[in-house]
Amino acid sequence: MIEDASHKPLPKTAISATGCHLLDAFNPPAVKIDSPAIQVMTDLSQVPVATITASATLDDANRSMIARGVRLLLVVDDSHRQVAGLMTSVDILGEKPVLAAQRREVRRQELRVADVMVPVDRMDAMHIEDVKKARVGHIVATLKADGRAHAIVVGQDAQGKQQLVGIFSASQIARQLGVQIHTHEMARTFAEIEAVIAGV
Repeated sequence: MIEDASHKPLPKTAISATGCHLLDAFNPPAVKIDSPAIQVMTDLSQVPVATITASATLDDANRSMIARGVRLLLVVDDSHRQVAGLMTSVDILGEKPVLAAQRREVRRQELRVADVMVPVDRMDAMHIEDVKKARVGHIVATLKADGRAHAIVVGQDAQGKQQLVGIFSASQIARQLGVQIHTHEMARTFAEIEAVIAGV
């Protein structure tokens, strides 16, 4: 054990009797359909993205989603620096694994993330500069048009290298709009968002 007389323990502070609140990143603000889109984006410079490697099993991926409370995992290479693809809870729990197992003539338990993920060359994204000019309604329309519950946002670093900067989630947008989500079914989520927009 390393002891250093120059480092003293920090003083303690009491937890406020009125309550200690979570950061805004974990309590996103309520929004309206014409609020800035950036208010419903998960900013990956503030909140770490949930990742998994392509060699992990589908059961590993499912457990990871449950433990982190997410429905999307970014698939990364072994260095954990490069995006290899993405997978959602639908990819794990839908018909994709059944079809992949039949095609490869293996049991479902033998499948890996690589067998059902959306590979990076088939992914598309929104650009952060377009997102900065958009409203929440534009994001809802984009997700619905694509038939997806999630969308990723990319930008460039100082060297011009593309990097992932954000993620949109239909369920998070619904929560921030004040829509009660009773099901994971995407069509129901969009119907409930549209009811809020229409003032029903």
